[in-house]
Amino acid sequence: MANKNYDDEVDVLLVGAGIMSATLGAMLHALEPEWSQVIYERLDGAAQESSYPFNNAGTGHSALCELNYTPEKNGRIDVSKAMNINEKFQLARQFWSYSIENNVLKDPREFINPVPHVSFAQGEDQIGYLKRRYDALSANHMFPEMQFTEDPAKFTEMLPLMAKGRDFDAEPVAVSWTDVGTDINYGALTQQFIDSAQASGTEVRFGHEVTNLKREGNFWKVTVKNVHTGDKKVTRARFVFVGAGGYALDLLRKAGVPEVHGYAGFPISGMWLQTTNQELVEQHQAKVYGKAKVGAPPMSVPHLDLRVVDGKQSLLFGPYGGWTPKFMKKGSYLDLFKSIRPDNIPSYLGVAATNFNLVTYLVEEVFRNFDGKMDVLREYYPDADPKDWTEVVAGQRVQVIKPTAAPRFGSLEFGTALVNDQSGSIAGILGASPGASITPAAMLELLERCFGERMIEWGDTLHQMFPTYGKSLKRDKAAYDEQWAWTQKALQLEQERHLDGSK
Repeated sequence: MANKNYDDEVDVLLVGAGIMSATLGAMLHALEPEWSQVIYERLDGAAQESSYPFNNAGTGHSALCELNYTPEKNGRIDVSKAMNINEKFQLARQFWSYSIENNVLKDPREFINPVPHVSFAQGEDQIGYLKRRYDALSANHMFPEMQFTEDPAKFTEMLPLMAKGRDFDAEPVAVSWTDVGTDINYGALTQQFIDSAQASGTEVRFGHEVTNLKREGNFWKVTVKNVHTGDKKVTRARFVFVGAGGYALDLLRKAGVPEVHGYAGFPISGMWLQTTNQELVEQHQAKVYGKAKVGAPPMSVPHLDLRVVDGKQSLLFGPYGGWTPKFMKKGSYLDLFKSIRPDNIPSYLGVAATNFNLVTYLVEEVFRNFDGKMDVLREYYPDADPKDWTEVVAGQRVQVIKPTAAPRFGSLEFGTALVNDQSGSIAGILGASPGASITPAAMLELLERCFGERMIEWGDTLHQMFPTYGKSLKRDKAAYDEQWAWTQKALQLEQERHLDGSK
């Protein structure tokens, strides 16, 4: 191959060893086991950025408790986004269950655990909203066994930590909850997928950074640098997936993908407060989400969470919003400035002119000290003692700025965006929330876009991976119930912990 200007040739090249690439690699291997694959990761291990367990909330985002997915419009709760996200998360559960039954994933308890999901309201206005939300969601079969209470005694029984020091007379509270939520360690999930890929023959090259992509007929020439030695090699690939987090947009630009013309990225960072005090942890066996502050991005919705990572339980509160020009947690302070191009300047200017609340929020968060963070925590846990809590740096996210027509020019998005070129030979994932939770659904969409002509051929295997593929779970209760029973058993989630103390 030395005379062909490349060192290796593969069918599938995956950029980044996070949950996105790991999931797509597993899906393609099941569909086309003879296709060769390689994964390039610039860091020295898998799942070290957004998929790292403490760089995300670990919530199985099925919209059970996240209030930002159910906005109120003209006095009516809009549940459409919540239902769509819930449906996508069910596809994730199905793919993980299929992977367990086919020995791709080994031990579900390493990456998923049952944890109740709770929505928390303070004051009459929020309580009224939460009750209307509960009425709207609990009527649908995709939100099973949802409950609601305003009773201080019940609140204290369910959430003893949050009840300590709380004056229920001064400010009424309410919660809605379901016991079938989950906590997910996306790092452990990614590692299991990567281990299986390597055992099946996929090459995973850590410490290798993709620096350039160039089209060559029906192939892509991908330049890769060894970050430790500086040596460069070229790999030729038939299909490229860019799952490089904050660096995905830059690589898609280098590849000349016209679909990202005018796109820009806005970085947002965060912090957690964490406690490993087991006496406190035992009093808060739930994930509790509240209302976001005005201007706060969805990734900064406050929540007090039970986390289960590597078999150890802890509590996280936050995340507190922050800002840095880095596009990755282990990135460069020049990332933002390097990303500015003539074609995306109008997008940046448009967002700057129309997102004053977000800018104000980020400025306030950046200057919030530890005592200020504790004050926010006490809105959830009034008796919080600073000596029990430490600051932990959360992940770095790059929110997508899409080009729009005048007068806005740019729109700041808070979702996950899939981008592919017209040929379907290259694709990438941009954005964040709800991110990892809907990865299988996003990768299924990628297959439809990039390998559309093969979908019929792949039909039997796809329906093994996703038994409800092509069905509407929000309309088909029988299909929902059947897949729910299957995934509960496969993921070993049948023995839930109930907030009311029952089993």
